[in-house]
Amino acid sequence: MPVIASGARRAVLLSLLAVCAGASVPALAADAYPDKPIRLIVPYPPGGATDVIGRVLAQELTGALGQTVVVENRAGAAGNIGADQVAKAPADGYTLLMGALTSHSINAALYRGRVIYDVEKSFAPVSIVGTVPLVFVVNPSVQATSLSQLIALAKSKPGYITMGSAGNGSPQHLAGEMFKRAAGVEILHVPYKGSGPAMTDLMGGQVLSMIETVPAAQGSIKAGKLRALAVTSAERVPALPDTPTAAEAGLKDFEVSSMFGIVAPAGTPAPVIERLNGELKKILAKPDVKASLLNQGAIATWTTPADAGARVSAEVARWTKVIDEAGVKPE
Repeated sequence: MPVIASGARRAVLLSLLAVCAGASVPALAADAYPDKPIRLIVPYPPGGATDVIGRVLAQELTGALGQTVVVENRAGAAGNIGADQVAKAPADGYTLLMGALTSHSINAALYRGRVIYDVEKSFAPVSIVGTVPLVFVVNPSVQATSLSQLIALAKSKPGYITMGSAGNGSPQHLAGEMFKRAAGVEILHVPYKGSGPAMTDLMGGQVLSMIETVPAAQGSIKAGKLRALAVTSAERVPALPDTPTAAEAGLKDFEVSSMFGIVAPAGTPAPVIERLNGELKKILAKPDVKASLLNQGAIATWTTPADAGARVSAEVARWTKVIDEAGVKPE
């Protein structure tokens, strides 16, 4: 058996201790998490659905984690500026993204080659936290009181039905492209710079229809300024209980919702992700949190990190197919 000199033995021992100490640092850091404030980046201006959902969850996470969770709005480039900032942040759980994951998935397809981060690889999913269904709405002058009647009208007058949207490549626009193919109709897409101008023109009769988010449309529907024909979720929406689903209205397998979630930079330690996911599970089950999100038209949703990642991948595949088949180009 070889004899190791005392100096060599000391060097080997110190090396082993260094390796063990290094291996324990991430575990210790995760056990202590969080020990300082956390930034929750919202990549859109204040006031929108992403921002409102983020602020509700930030307040709840502050209480659950014992550290302040601060919402920071980093708007610009259709959400890409804020998302890229989080993708490049240290993977320590102290910088998170409150993402409109459907929009980020669309961006990955629409701006492929131009988006610096990879929505499927640059982030570690924590959980889906909410979904916002869409609703078919028409100007009251349109001779259609059901989705089937709208489809029949569009088929009888190809190109007559105009459909506004929040902009080229928006979830509303791409839902319209899906509708055209699912129903076999020709409709004229009219893009606007945001939902507000589009809704104004819809109520004024400059465009005849839209597929809009429930939060943006429900006030005008309840005021009688717009007619709701169907929601795009699997189940009826509590805010519009008398409005059938697309499936109930005769358009099978047509389900579209905007998906929101929290993600961290890729490489964030698993124990940190698990801690955040566990707290979100409890938070999203609270009746008052569910009610707060529902007031914004969002349905509280919780998933495992793995399921969240799978849903994002499915969204990217889905919207890539729609964009390619419809020939949608970025503005």
